[in-house]
Amino acid sequence: MKNINEMYTKSIRPERVIQFGEGGFLRGFVDWMFQKINDDGTFTGNVVVVQPIEKGLCGMLSEQDCIYTHVMRGLENGEPTVLKDVINVISRCVEPYADFEAYLKLADQPEFRFIVSNTTESGISYHEGDQITDAPPVSYPAKLTCLLYRRYQNGMDGFILLPCELIDKNGSKLKELVLRYAKEWNLGEGFIAWLEEKNIFCNTLVDRIVTGRPTEDLGLNYNDPMANTSELFHLWVIEAPESVKEELPFTESGLNVVWTNDLERYRTRKVRILNGAHTSLVPYAMLRGFETVGECVANEEMCAYIKKCVYDEIIPTLDLSREELTEYADNVLERFANPYICHKLASIALNSVSKFKVRVLPSILEYKKRFGTYPETLLRGFAALLDFYKTDMANDAEDIMAFMKTKSLDEILSNTDFWGEDLTCLKGEVLKYADSSK
Repeated sequence: MKNINEMYTKSIRPERVIQFGEGGFLRGFVDWMFQKINDDGTFTGNVVVVQPIEKGLCGMLSEQDCIYTHVMRGLENGEPTVLKDVINVISRCVEPYADFEAYLKLADQPEFRFIVSNTTESGISYHEGDQITDAPPVSYPAKLTCLLYRRYQNGMDGFILLPCELIDKNGSKLKELVLRYAKEWNLGEGFIAWLEEKNIFCNTLVDRIVTGRPTEDLGLNYNDPMANTSELFHLWVIEAPESVKEELPFTESGLNVVWTNDLERYRTRKVRILNGAHTSLVPYAMLRGFETVGECVANEEMCAYIKKCVYDEIIPTLDLSREELTEYADNVLERFANPYICHKLASIALNSVSKFKVRVLPSILEYKKRFGTYPETLLRGFAALLDFYKTDMANDAEDIMAFMKTKSLDEILSNTDFWGEDLTCLKGEVLKYADSSK
């Protein structure tokens, strides 16, 4: 059987995108999108991948000329669907730990306009001791500062930065750290002004489950060790000036990209609906013996529980249009039912106390504020959470699990370290549904 790069070749395009990260997510999300707009003829430009850590996948990717297959699997209008795309939009890989000067030379190419990244949630962070003389510095923001400073010294325009790390206000936090390094390294007021005036740091929200290389046969007629898989659904919300939208024609190619000046509403939608449904479901379902999200959606009682949480109790507390919220919720339910993804409830159960505080509690309190009563199903889920922590199925920090297992309901509800506020007001509601495993 031939290798993929014996079957397909790269298209020669100008290099316009610098991408920090070579993992499955960026290859199954950002690179797939750039492939689409290149194929449609609305954009012309390749991606150069920078490996942000010393050991990674760039060697394997380069061995097959940076060409790989991306396979999307899920339900489309209720029908199992598999789509396959060959991605040839990556022109080459650069490894700063092997050749730092080759990395810095990216700043010398005037065609580069965009920088994307996914260096994990901990990637946008400060590392004390990083210096501009390091080759390379440890942190991603420090490496980026070195690149941007070289660009500034060249007298060139800056970049549009689109971080995909799953942290709130990722663009703003990345900019904050770059400015911090610029000041600590005494790179001058001119550079700081250039950072502010010639670069656009966008806050973004990404939403797609990328499952990487599966163990099962994908039905390819060639060898592709870097084949990648994901669900069908994708969403990229970008908070940016109108000028950025004009430079990136994602929506013209039918991609699910939302341009906005208020990303927070979309983050709240995702956290409350998708993540909130998960967190409300997990203890309730595990106490009843269910093991996967798919099993729950396939069960009439559990599916009705999820739908009541989402459509009747979470959506009414959100401020986007009912139509927009319902469409997103419909997609979430279809994603939960994806037969190609085995999503274990036990894996979602990790750190459920902190997840409940962020994902579910705001919906409960907002529902009470708007309607004067508490949402029955979300409260049932909260009671199940408290029961769940009395069992050995919970998976959290040892001190949290010990507290939840041994303390009284009053002590648990009044623990402001857990919930951010005293929840004694919910005691009567919780008692209605306590021991919901029976």
